[in-house]
Amino acid sequence: MAFQIIINLIIAIMWMFLSESYTLSSFIAGYIWGILLVLLLNRFIPGRFYGIRVVKIVNLLLLFVKEVILSNISILKLVYTPKPEIEPGIFALPLEVKTNWEITILAHLISLTPGTLSVAVSDNNDILYIHAMDIDEVDKSVKEIKDSFEKAILEVTR
Repeated sequence: MAFQIIINLIIAIMWMFLSESYTLSSFIAGYIWGILLVLLLNRFIPGRFYGIRVVKIVNLLLLFVKEVILSNISILKLVYTPKPEIEPGIFALPLEVKTNWEITILAHLISLTPGTLSVAVSDNNDILYIHAMDIDEVDKSVKEIKDSFEKAILEVTR
């Protein structure tokens, strides 16, 4: 992946020199041409095309923004309810992510989403303990996290 990015940057700089225009727009045009060339010559360059991982990272960021907005709306509803019936609690999330980096990303994404907080990780890194402001159903909460954050993290890292 890093090799492909370097090739792409070299192509962009060469484009600037060949077009004799040393502006940002010329660099961007060269970078776009570089992406197309790297994509076309992907058979001869080792590794998967790095654009796929970039798209997955952007999808993870968009998912996070969506979840933050939805969580803020649900917390706002709880705050403005005259007599809220909230059930705070801690539940265990069995983890499919295994590396420390993946677990850290998941824990931070959960903690940054309003209404939830990552409390601890088990000693063998198999379970993440999460405190939620309102737990309707534990199984539903576990399924939502697994289907959203954990799945997106696995797509990015593997």
